[in-house]
Amino acid sequence: MLAFQTATRDLVGLALRSVERANLTIPQYRLLQVLADLGTVSSSRCAKALGVAGSSVTRLADRLHAAGYLVRGDDPDNRSVVTLSLTTTGRRAVRQVTAHRSKELARALRGLDPDERAACVNVLTALHDRLGVGADDDAAHPLPV
Repeated sequence: MLAFQTATRDLVGLALRSVERANLTIPQYRLLQVLADLGTVSSSRCAKALGVAGSSVTRLADRLHAAGYLVRGDDPDNRSVVTLSLTTTGRRAVRQVTAHRSKELARALRGLDPDERAACVNVLTALHDRLGVGADDDAAHPLPV
């Protein structure tokens, strides 16, 4: 159990470092990642994907819009629906976070021999299957930290 707790702490630290390098908070990054995964969607769809209240998405979107990471739009079929989509700056931020995270992970994994890497993949896949998201429509869009 201790090894899994330590690995969790290490991976969360990696996620935090990669997001902080982009001058974002974890909740801000998660919203950007949802938009990167889903494209232009309603703010209520974002709230559902994040598992938060709509007002939380509104506050996050306000800050991210002011910083140039996303734009608000209207649904032509329903004027009460606010849509959100990434700007070029927002897409770049998601790519930068992902690239930094991948680089750090690759550096750590290079230190393992192929059998150790294969064992890690098997264990982490099994763990994900037990801890992963449910069978709803958000299952196709897991939300990285």
